[in-house]
Amino acid sequence: MTETVSGPARGGAKGRSRKGLKISRVFTTPGVHPYDEVTWERRDVVQTNWKTGETVFSQQGVEFPDFWSVNASTIVTTKYFRGAVGSPDREYSLKQLIDRVVKTYRAAGEEHGYFATPEDAEIFEHELTWMLLHQYFSFNSPVWFNVGTSAPQQVSACFILSVEDSMESILNWYKEEGLIFKGGSGAGVNLSRIRASCELLSSGGTASGPVSFMRGADASAGTIKSGGATRRAAKMVILDVDHPDIEEFIETKAREEEKIRVLRDAGFDMDLGGKDIVSVQYQNANNSVRVTDEFMRAVENGGMFGLRARLTGEVVRKVDARKLFRKIAEAAWACADPGLQYDDTINDWHTCPESGRITASNPCSEYMHLDNSSCNLASLNLLKFLTDDGRFDIESFIKAVELIITAMDISICFADFPTEAIAETTRAYRQLGIGYANLGALLMATGHGYDSDGGRALAAAITSLMTGTAYKRSAELAAIVGPYDGYARNAEAHKRIIRKHAAANDAVRSVGPMDREILRAATQAWDAAIKLGEKHGYRNSQASVIAPTGTIGLAMDCDTTGIEPDLALVKFKKLVGGGSMQIVNTTVPRALKTLGYQPEQIEAIVDYIAEHGHVVDAPGLKPEHYEVFDCAMGTRAIKPMGHVKMMAAVQPFVSGAISKTVNMPESATVEDIEEIYFQGWKLGLKALAIYRDNCKVGQPLSNAKAKKAEQPKEKEVVVEYRPTRRRLPKSRPSRTTSFTVGGAEGYMTAGLYPDDGLGEVFLKLGKQGSTLAGVMDAFSIAVSIALQYGVPLEKYVEKFTNLRFEPAGMTDDPDIRMAQSIMDYIFRRLALDYLPFEKRAALGIFSAEERRRQLETGSYEPVPESVDDAGDAASLTSAPTDTQKATAEARPAPTQAHTSTELVEAIQGTVADAPLCFTCGTKMRPAGSCFVCEGCGNTSGCS
Repeated sequence: MTETVSGPARGGAKGRSRKGLKISRVFTTPGVHPYDEVTWERRDVVQTNWKTGETVFSQQGVEFPDFWSVNASTIVTTKYFRGAVGSPDREYSLKQLIDRVVKTYRAAGEEHGYFATPEDAEIFEHELTWMLLHQYFSFNSPVWFNVGTSAPQQVSACFILSVEDSMESILNWYKEEGLIFKGGSGAGVNLSRIRASCELLSSGGTASGPVSFMRGADASAGTIKSGGATRRAAKMVILDVDHPDIEEFIETKAREEEKIRVLRDAGFDMDLGGKDIVSVQYQNANNSVRVTDEFMRAVENGGMFGLRARLTGEVVRKVDARKLFRKIAEAAWACADPGLQYDDTINDWHTCPESGRITASNPCSEYMHLDNSSCNLASLNLLKFLTDDGRFDIESFIKAVELIITAMDISICFADFPTEAIAETTRAYRQLGIGYANLGALLMATGHGYDSDGGRALAAAITSLMTGTAYKRSAELAAIVGPYDGYARNAEAHKRIIRKHAAANDAVRSVGPMDREILRAATQAWDAAIKLGEKHGYRNSQASVIAPTGTIGLAMDCDTTGIEPDLALVKFKKLVGGGSMQIVNTTVPRALKTLGYQPEQIEAIVDYIAEHGHVVDAPGLKPEHYEVFDCAMGTRAIKPMGHVKMMAAVQPFVSGAISKTVNMPESATVEDIEEIYFQGWKLGLKALAIYRDNCKVGQPLSNAKAKKAEQPKEKEVVVEYRPTRRRLPKSRPSRTTSFTVGGAEGYMTAGLYPDDGLGEVFLKLGKQGSTLAGVMDAFSIAVSIALQYGVPLEKYVEKFTNLRFEPAGMTDDPDIRMAQSIMDYIFRRLALDYLPFEKRAALGIFSAEERRRQLETGSYEPVPESVDDAGDAASLTSAPTDTQKATAEARPAPTQAHTSTELVEAIQGTVADAPLCFTCGTKMRPAGSCFVCEGCGNTSGCS
């Protein structure tokens, strides 16, 4: 995609001949702007809180490409468009948003000498625009909030602060956190330099200890909403395992959780967002214990471990390592905190050890580097690189990574930072965090189970290729604009880490042809990164992280966020005009096709999933393929260790770390958590957090429904409604259909009301007088009477389609080529004959002609024979609407569902342990180590 050539001097390089990037087109067409290649449409964005009915946002006539979902356009409009709503300055088009950001990047790139010629700068602008427009990647939220506006140009989402053992430093910590929260980002800090509560002050008194100072910071975070009230503050607090106050730190949140239980039982409102929850402390931060190899070996061997004074370093107390480790697991079992960070592993992969140790992380634990530093993020949508023939487009992926890394590095040239210390460190070390979303969807679409050797090999190969390419580009940038300022001091250490990554790449065991091909490309990328780095150094001290991608993942229409698996197989989809549909994730049919299933089989399996929410006993699906469709929730939820193994497969190819919480069932024991944390250390992870279902009181939990049901009800007047039978007249029209299913022949006679409408069904199957014939007669009478009493035909279709028993197989009906049973065929035929198109579409039942039309036009709906005016004629040639795109797996969503999480609850009868969104009132879904709202894009952490 790019090469370096001699070019004129730019920016601070005046008077010297410099090289610049020569950029070739990959996604764009010469002479055609990316905006002119897509169809644009106007939409009205209205966002309401479904509980109160209050309209929380409204903007009419916003402009988006027709292939952007309603949800994605809503999130981008409400979160990222700048200017007061209703004012002329308010952005109304995605074009304005992308131009505001991309043109700023181009101008900075030209100013600082990144491009060989103005033509290369223009191609850079067009390529970046095309990828953003087509949702191939997204910058992190602060870029969209701030770049190109009158506000400070803050581009980083992740910050690490530093606190020394002085009151001035502690109070400065409060101030710096507040400024970062206000700017739309999160911050992490290690408090281990603060003296323990058992150590003396110079005045002769005793120190307060770090836990006491956490109270003030927690209260501050609880009052600040970040990014212009777009989400609540996100923060991480860390304490080293050898700190004398470590036990108090471990138990802090667990004790508060017990307080919540007591107050709740006393009648106080302790739900998340409840009016009394504010009395509880330490709830606004994620807590992590920084453990060492020395401590973990003591746990493994059953030894003692020394807690050390902060000022002198001497051991003040020895503790049983296993008992302390047990306390960590018990606290995590009770309230999900603390998580673990593995200190020696983190610092063994540190590119800049000469500049200081890595002591902390950002709130979601993916960014780990020097104190008082920041990282700007961008994430690729992996599913976009899967071609129609099932191949991973390696060439486009490599070129996309090169372009994105270039843009991310350019942003540091013009970025503003909340503190001078952070600005100085970030400009000197230029930390970047390229990552990805939709890994879970990609694995499913390619027929790989998330918890499988093939899935882990493919994930490792893609991550290795991404980071190897990023460092290769970083070395190329170093040749043009110079290595990062701290490189000379850390050159040998940095090159050692690049070789460690390359060695890990060589150690990956290939499982299939797809990961084998990607690994070959990754090997070439690492070889080039090593050679170019030896010659030029590197522009960036860090290149990659795996972030939660909450808000931006939704903006890219991703099915899965970060490294997470699919939440569930069914999905809640908003439609233009305000409606909603329940659909089976589009990756499911793609996966079934990859696994070799025929169209009729795929349709039957998808129909089954739409009704049941899982694949167990789906008609025609081989049990050995079940694992491909395992998800985070539901009947076949991925086991906790499956999440840990996936993290372990990917971690050696990530500069930073991975934002992920290992979800565990409510039945998980303390011993299970100990095992997860111990294996995280053994497998080489940098950080690990767990969440046990229903461990927190301040969540909308299943027992809330039970308590509501237990409340005594007022005596009500009971009104009994009885159906009346509407009999058919003596003479009525009817239709007789002959059929064959799996070689068994039969006849169906359907009697109709004169005003149209099915009133009776008679089935002839088997010899007269046989048991089968008698059963079918009785069944026919029962169905006919129910129809006359008003039972809708669609209810029978919902219940009896996909019913599976012999005889089954091929039929002689061109509209229904395969049937799982006689009942499956009968009610599909009745649906085709007597249900309107809209109801059949919702049930996923289409005729052969309708399926043919969908393949040709993208829509099942019949095309009108004539149009009245030019406007109608134009509408026929425009792109299909969301409703027209409704596929065989679409059906009306349950009325109580407003997000995919709530949809899964409604279908499977489960309760997801997730918080409610403060803006729209819907249940959020996990995204890395935080939560994201599908409805409005709010997150509980950084995006």
